[in-house]
Amino acid sequence: MEFSSADDRLLATHSPQAAAIVQLFESTLVICGVIFLIVVGLVAFCVWHFRARGVKEPAQTEGNRKLEVAWTLVPVGVLVWLLVLTSRAMAVADPPVDRVPDLTIVAHQWWWEARYPSGAVTANEIHIPTGRALVVQVLSEDVVHDFWVPALGRKVDAIPGRATNIWLEADDPGLYLGTCAEFCGAQHAWMRIRVIAEAPHDFTVWEQRAAAPAPPPVTAPATRGLATFRAKACIGCHAIRGVSTARTAPDLTRLAERATLGAGVIDNSPAELERWLKDPQKIKAGCHMPNAKLSDDALSDVVAYLETLK
Repeated sequence: MEFSSADDRLLATHSPQAAAIVQLFESTLVICGVIFLIVVGLVAFCVWHFRARGVKEPAQTEGNRKLEVAWTLVPVGVLVWLLVLTSRAMAVADPPVDRVPDLTIVAHQWWWEARYPSGAVTANEIHIPTGRALVVQVLSEDVVHDFWVPALGRKVDAIPGRATNIWLEADDPGLYLGTCAEFCGAQHAWMRIRVIAEAPHDFTVWEQRAAAPAPPPVTAPATRGLATFRAKACIGCHAIRGVSTARTAPDLTRLAERATLGAGVIDNSPAELERWLKDPQKIKAGCHMPNAKLSDDALSDVVAYLETLK
């Protein structure tokens, strides 16, 4: 799995929260490495020093208070230091529990919904402004999922009936990739996350556009496509601002702007969109989108309409 479109190093960090977690990991790794080397060194010394046969058993030391105090205090000191490092990382990585969320992310089988206070709603592609720490409330509509974008922070479970808050922040503009990290059913592997970090001005422009009604169709095929969308089951599941308020399936208001379909399973292009609408189960078996059984002409019209949603 890629961690960032611009930086795929294993421990690359692009937020203060992710940096704190990686620093804790590296510090713990160094401490454990030193302990490992000491233990291995002592074992190697004993194996080498007492390798000859017939060597008498070394003198036994009993009741040495200084030695007993030392081998008690040193491990305690190491554990206390790890506790201090962990507490520091938690202070950076965990948001306050009483702050109003800046963004709500809802996990579904098998896609992500992002709801903004402005009323903008999107799916699978989560836009955030750079340099601003957002408190994100993570929810689940069905089973336990796990929201994780490694380059931006810690992973967190999305649990039905329970809200959990995390920080989401990006230092630099770019695309940061993540996934569901908790097995959640047949299409768990295709529940990808795309976090798009933009300069604050660019984010504001995007949010205003995302919160506005979808543009009306202007061509005959797109107009017919909208009529088909209204007539079929599509309108009962998908929201399009100004057309439908359904919330069962991903919001389609800005569908044509997204890079992928099916939470990352295929690229978003007119040809792939048509293939998806023709038989979604063939592409993402087990997904909750049924085959609408559209004729070729109706399918072409619906694609023409959906391509206007940008």
